[in-house]
Amino acid sequence: MKNVAVLVSGGGTNLQAILDSEHRGENPNGRVTLVVASKPGVYALTRAENAGVKTAVVARKEYADSAAFDAALLAVLKENKIDVVVLAGFLSVLGPSVIAAYPRRILNVHPSLIPSFCGPGFYGLRVHEAALARGVKVTGATVHFVNEECDGGPILLQKAVAVQPDDTPETLQKRVMVEAEWQLLPRALAMVCNDEV
Repeated sequence: MKNVAVLVSGGGTNLQAILDSEHRGENPNGRVTLVVASKPGVYALTRAENAGVKTAVVARKEYADSAAFDAALLAVLKENKIDVVVLAGFLSVLGPSVIAAYPRRILNVHPSLIPSFCGPGFYGLRVHEAALARGVKVTGATVHFVNEECDGGPILLQKAVAVQPDDTPETLQKRVMVEAEWQLLPRALAMVCNDEV
């Protein structure tokens, strides 16, 4: 059984999708044992507590530099014997020491079909604003391994989502979450926990 940590910065809808999938028995070889938030008071922490999952807060602004932040985050992950890390809307960038400690064991979900609308500065609604501004007819989500290049790690799964003529960034964001992110992320996590990739 692999211990999974989910790193969050907000409401935790992707975390909930993972917890629901686990509850349905879809990840028999993995279990979410820790949720780490980048700031206190986010709703994702409440979701974790409701599911009986241990929580921690590692706030970037409390550390002098990114190396100190990475060291603190790594300490929490090691202390909890974490095997696999999932970035589920985690808005802090992981440094080389964290990435090196978990080779091909850190997953990220990105709300576009990489290589479109990804890289530095593309997160949250900004991704969907860019997709609509470009006039794409299809967008989607990608789950990939994390490496030192922002959104540049090997891709595990992708799913396309149609863009509707009357979409706003908000409606598109919601459709991509429901139709792609919430399906792909639990599936990719199970693949890693089952040693299929």
